[in-house]
Amino acid sequence: MAVESPDAMIDRFQALFLDGFGYPDRDVVASLDRLLSCYEIEDYFRFILNRCCHILINRWQTNTQLQPAIPLLVELLETTPTERMSELSRSRSVRRLRQVTQGFLDTEQYLALKRLARVIEARHSALPRNRQAMAVPLGALINRYPYLYEHCLVTEDSDLQHQQYVRTMQAEAQHKFEVNLSHYVTYRVRQGRMHRQGQTDFERLRVVPNPTLLNDQDLVSSLKQFARRRDHGQSYRDGAQRFLLAHNQGASFRQFKEDLFEYIIADVDSSYSQRQFKAMLHDHLLTAFADSDGKPVDDFLKVRTCSNLFNLLVMDPSAGRQHYVFLDLINNLGPIHTTGLLLRILLICQKVRPFLDRRFSMLFNHYETASSETVAWLVNMFENINIALSLNFGSVDLSHTGAR
Repeated sequence: MAVESPDAMIDRFQALFLDGFGYPDRDVVASLDRLLSCYEIEDYFRFILNRCCHILINRWQTNTQLQPAIPLLVELLETTPTERMSELSRSRSVRRLRQVTQGFLDTEQYLALKRLARVIEARHSALPRNRQAMAVPLGALINRYPYLYEHCLVTEDSDLQHQQYVRTMQAEAQHKFEVNLSHYVTYRVRQGRMHRQGQTDFERLRVVPNPTLLNDQDLVSSLKQFARRRDHGQSYRDGAQRFLLAHNQGASFRQFKEDLFEYIIADVDSSYSQRQFKAMLHDHLLTAFADSDGKPVDDFLKVRTCSNLFNLLVMDPSAGRQHYVFLDLINNLGPIHTTGLLLRILLICQKVRPFLDRRFSMLFNHYETASSETVAWLVNMFENINIALSLNFGSVDLSHTGAR
């Protein structure tokens, strides 16, 4: 494999796993036939094929020039063999092979490969602009959201090399977004300064494109919300720190939940919170893990409580992926304030970040095949989450700009 070109390896892969004939090594073919004769092959063939795909992918992903072969390999899995089998002695094995290979397209392993291919394609091409992005399925936008990578590109049987590669891609994508966002804000600040000084020759400035799928006005609103000093000079991080410092560390778990309720509800518009939401949130918090109410609160209870809150506010993995509360929040508060609500919880217990990422990954999976235009509300939410996470957990510092 080290000396053969990707094209040659893809041809061999096609001969072995898709066509079922023409593979040069008869010993390998005989081994595959023995596997196909096993009664349980339908249960574990997805792991075999996924591993064989990743043997190639792990080799190619270390070389930027070879990475474009990865989407070609994944695309090949969707092709239907057209040539008839000439070796009658193997006709039964080939029929079985084509059956289980077709079944691979319905597995989580194939979905992860397809998402990986989309990320790599995006890394080797220009990012879609707003109108173009709205015309594609939501799944085609996965490259834009690094916080989805670990849960969408990794499966239960992913090897350590692939997991590390996904983490590397995640870090690179996050860094690139933060750099682009910082450049855009600097560009807007300079524009504003020139405007205040009465200058109109904006063409002197190098135009920096909006790095998000939000329009410029919505992006500025999001930046102001998550970067500026908010009410009484507080940022989201300041508010979280005040809560943690003011909260009595020796208090009972019950008191912690009461304090947490007040902390969360204080940032929710009163016209909305006074309706069903306030009572629902209070009941959800106070009844959670009630058998521990008399115990001193500790990190374990904080993590369980905040994770359980995300079950209510985003999606509950154990309740059929219901997310009507999440939809109601977005419809009534809008994506910016809904993001802020989740951010407040995350900032007081950063250990629950993987739980929140997983819930967004489940939402992504649920709507993956829908048109981005149809689920524009979710795209806007993902974009705001991207901004909020970058400004509060990344390296972007916009405090000196005023986030204009």
